[in-house]
Amino acid sequence: MSLIDTYGRRINYLRLSVTDRCNLRCSYCMPEEGVEKLSHCEMLSYEDLLRISAEAVAAGIEKIRVTGGEPLVRKGILGFLAELAALPGLKELVLTTNGLLLKEMAQGLRDAGVQRLNVSLDSLKPETFAAITRGGELQRVLDGLEEAERVGFPPHKINVVVMRGVNDDEILDFVALTLKRPYAVRFIEYMPTCGDADWRDLTVPGAEIRERIAREYTIEESTNSERSGPSKNFRVQGAPGSLGIITAMTGHFCDGCNRLRVTASGVAKGCLFSGAGVDLKPVLATGDDGLLRTEIRRIVAAKPGRHEVTDEGVETKPFAMSRVGG
Repeated sequence: MSLIDTYGRRINYLRLSVTDRCNLRCSYCMPEEGVEKLSHCEMLSYEDLLRISAEAVAAGIEKIRVTGGEPLVRKGILGFLAELAALPGLKELVLTTNGLLLKEMAQGLRDAGVQRLNVSLDSLKPETFAAITRGGELQRVLDGLEEAERVGFPPHKINVVVMRGVNDDEILDFVALTLKRPYAVRFIEYMPTCGDADWRDLTVPGAEIRERIAREYTIEESTNSERSGPSKNFRVQGAPGSLGIITAMTGHFCDGCNRLRVTASGVAKGCLFSGAGVDLKPVLATGDDGLLRTEIRRIVAAKPGRHEVTDEGVETKPFAMSRVGG
């Protein structure tokens, strides 16, 4: 089965948020004071998250990325991941984490059936890392990366949100990582999710990032797999690792978007910026999984052709990335 939207895009990738909680307060993700947490009754149970995932896979989803907040802070996450991994028809189960709990949980994640990890890492300098994350300890993340490699995870994807005047001086430091290790480093343009008026001042265009790298290194193109995300991939010639740039602002990839999102509170969104989304809780309450699958297909059919964030005169309503799974 395939999920095809009205623009002819094949939707085969679900980003599934399991919690809005996080053990960091990254500046681009939420306000300094944090966000009001979902109550226990607002957050979907693992049973309901599994039902949504099973029907999404039956409808045509092939890849699930588990996100948060920080997914590793939710109790019982390993058992849930093992159930997800066992879903018939699911081809790829991956997880995004900030890495703080990775050293302790790497073996459990591997045993549960998680196939690959994406680790958010916005600085290789302890002081800058602490400033961006509002208190995070860089060494804990680096130790987690090492442990995950030790227990057998394939090379990690490293996600770097590039912010002018904050961490853009480290672009070449991250490139250097790929010369030594087979990491896939992805540079992500800063997005105005928190409603900051000066977001354009912080955004470093993907073309500029690539130009800076090309001034120092000979680069060659790489190709994306069918279930991969929106990154435009390349590598330094001869490097074991790879590089990518996600140009959500300056060169949106909407025409090739293959994803659906479900938040920890059960709201399905065809686009990160598509407003309120569709609350799946009333459908879940019916107990009718066939109706749930039909609703998933309807949401895919209503997926917008593109976001309008960069359009003249359009104002984006602020939201915390921790609430929608990044």
